[in-house]
Amino acid sequence: MRLFDTHTHLYLPEFDTDGGGVAAVARAVDAGVEAMLMPNVDLGTVALLRSLQEACPERVYVAMGLHPTEVGEDWRDQVAAALEAVRPGDVAVGEVGMDLYWDKTFRDEQMQALEVQARYAADHDLPLVIHCREAQPETLEVLSGVRGARGVMHSFGGTEADVDAVRRALGDDWYFGINGIVTFKNCRVADAIPAITASRLLLETDSPYLAPVPHRGKRNESAYLVNTAARVAEALGISPEAAAEITTSNAYSFLRIR
Repeated sequence: MRLFDTHTHLYLPEFDTDGGGVAAVARAVDAGVEAMLMPNVDLGTVALLRSLQEACPERVYVAMGLHPTEVGEDWRDQVAAALEAVRPGDVAVGEVGMDLYWDKTFRDEQMQALEVQARYAADHDLPLVIHCREAQPETLEVLSGVRGARGVMHSFGGTEADVDAVRRALGDDWYFGINGIVTFKNCRVADAIPAITASRLLLETDSPYLAPVPHRGKRNESAYLVNTAARVAEALGISPEAAAEITTSNAYSFLRIR
């Protein structure tokens, strides 16, 4: 089985207790995860991310950006610094987007920060890794105004109607990242997977968060992607091996690295 984890943060301190990110990458490879996309969070995580990339250059791909929950009054300086940290060979801009779940104080600033980063991505022909929580109308409003924007709706947990809303606003080429929440008992995102279609699905973990069943409640890691792949395969009515092959091929196409 060949898997590609399209959203993981193995460089974060949560992995320091048992060998760090390098050991977590090794466990993922042993589980069949051949490559991992690691989006940045804020200016404080850039060095951590680069260190793991340099230690595992054949496995780790980088997305650089500023997470929406880090957007504040100084967002212009923060976004500028994050984009200045982009290096040749980085494959995406992210994790960017909007999050109005915790706090709506900087709603307008989040929209502006997303637009700047989306335009940068379009100008450099890079895909976006979009974080969208309780902010779909605002996120789609911004992205629909950026010609050439393409990307993935990370940690998608919506309905078929939400899939349709994304496509009506942004077109049919956007991808949807499915992670461990698809294995949760009361989560209905599996019902939307046929509408997404296999050709636009990406698998992710969002490690160290959102560990899939049977690891729910524990620290997540990329090695657990096999559990998500099995549930997605069930929703598609295909084998886990077929789901892994399709979504891995999608990941390389999405990132344009093969």
